[in-house]
Amino acid sequence: MATLAQLDKNNILTSSASSLFSLLFKNNKFVVVVVLLLAFSCKTPKTSTADSSSKNPDNGLSDKDLILFKRLFIDANKERILGNYDMAEVLFSQALKVDPNSSATMYELANIYSFQNNKNQALFYSKKAAMLDPKNVWFQLLHAGCLKENKMPNEVAAVYERLIKDNPDNYDFYYELANLYIYLNKSNDAIKTYNKIETAIGITEESSMQKLKLYKANNNFEKAVEEAKKLIRTFPKDAKYYGILGELYQEKGMSDKAFEAYNEVIKIDSTNAYVHLSLADYYRNLKQNDKAFQEIKLAFKSNQLDIDTKAKILLSYYDITESFPELKTDADELCKIIVEVHPDEAKSFAVYGDFLFRDKKFELARVQYRKAISLDKEKYALWNQLLVIESELSDFPSMQKESKEAMELFPNQPLPYFFNGISNYQLKNYSDALSAWSEGKEFVFDDNIFLSDFYSFMGDAQNQLQNTDASDAAYDKSLELNPNNAGVLNNYSYFLSLRNKNLEKAEAMSKKCNALVPENNSYQDTYGWILYQMKKYDDAKVWIGKAINNGGKTNGTLLEHYGDVLFQLGETDEATKYWKDAKAHGGNSVLLDKKIADKKLYE
Repeated sequence: MATLAQLDKNNILTSSASSLFSLLFKNNKFVVVVVLLLAFSCKTPKTSTADSSSKNPDNGLSDKDLILFKRLFIDANKERILGNYDMAEVLFSQALKVDPNSSATMYELANIYSFQNNKNQALFYSKKAAMLDPKNVWFQLLHAGCLKENKMPNEVAAVYERLIKDNPDNYDFYYELANLYIYLNKSNDAIKTYNKIETAIGITEESSMQKLKLYKANNNFEKAVEEAKKLIRTFPKDAKYYGILGELYQEKGMSDKAFEAYNEVIKIDSTNAYVHLSLADYYRNLKQNDKAFQEIKLAFKSNQLDIDTKAKILLSYYDITESFPELKTDADELCKIIVEVHPDEAKSFAVYGDFLFRDKKFELARVQYRKAISLDKEKYALWNQLLVIESELSDFPSMQKESKEAMELFPNQPLPYFFNGISNYQLKNYSDALSAWSEGKEFVFDDNIFLSDFYSFMGDAQNQLQNTDASDAAYDKSLELNPNNAGVLNNYSYFLSLRNKNLEKAEAMSKKCNALVPENNSYQDTYGWILYQMKKYDDAKVWIGKAINNGGKTNGTLLEHYGDVLFQLGETDEATKYWKDAKAHGGNSVLLDKKIADKKLYE
């Protein structure tokens, strides 16, 4: 069932005559027109025994001037056809000097100036041509076009009024005039013009729908209903007009009459998807949500309803289910219908994947996105979301494979390189990770935060490859781009502490990191360990103790660090206890077993 908005595309905005004129001019196909113009403007003089200075009674030119005019006019048209508009302009201007009253020459000059976007000159010559030959349709249309370009809609309307008076059977002019009246907010004049069309050629969808919309805009409900009923009487088998009538009643709050109209649609076309959507609105207004949902399902099961409309409806569910989670079951059912009815549309699977991802059903979401990509692998957004899902699943082998394919398909997009680097890093392919990040960062523009992350991970990879100077340089670059990158502040300072190098710098960075992200046990442990390396054992005990109490009681590394601090403070038995706890919770440093056996610190 078509709605009022969907029928806008049926508006006739440009007359066929005007379109033909534009097509002829823009493509330099004026040969036929030129011949016609020559016929009415440059008539062959009658045979005369007078000398060449005698006057031609048709235009007041001497035979000599007439011959000169014809030559200039024909040469000018040749140049114009060849695309030499500047030369054509010169020759037409010369011809106009020979015959200042040649409307055809003025018309041609107006065309050239219009083509060159010289609006003032085009308007000047088109007006003169139209005034000299008011019955010539082409001249009037050109003048109307120039008036439009100069934003003179009232004058354009006047031209079309004259065209209709002289050409009462050309209904394209009526449609053009009606649209001008609408633009000028002269609704009554527009309606009168559509009525004239209707009187002449009968009821048409174009005229009636335009009138109906004008009546609606003017809050004339009765007249709008009358137009809808007129269309129903004229086209009784066309379901959409019953739907339009129902829509009018629905907007007016006349639910019973709307329901009657919708039922008429069902009688004519029981599978009409749009009437089911209208009925869904009807039932929703009556708070009968179960019936409303059944109508939506019927609409979704129809191929009449396009995939884009269905996707928009589902997106509305996406928003509303945030506030009303009980509707998630309905949304899921509609998602299953859309992929069943549109199995060849990537969009249907992508929409379903969005819902599943939102609900953290990552495995199921991945299935849908992979189906979407199999149907349309050129959509970058699909790959982007798939890689995010792989990250959520920590499926690094899949991420490695799919990010590599995405890099090949979208070589200028940085995100696939980013994910490829992450997957290779997690798979301990540090050189491959570094290569991906080094290449991908070149495609990051106007985003220092993202670029900082690239350098951050490059620093991690260089550290794993034991390229400490290169690692430090990457971290420095990352912090230059984003001084508040907590991950870099932590990792950089920790690696410096392990190397017992630049400890003052490490302490400053770690302290800032903990200020930016408090209550993070890993960051607290880093700060404590830096203090340990600086032999500030009491402070180290405080910070590593914070880390343990802040969720680190099962972290083998933190427990071992705490044991080391306690040993340095002379608490050997307590130290041994924490080393044993570290071993029990997965601690696997090379010296841990020896520390436990000898109850002694080894570094």
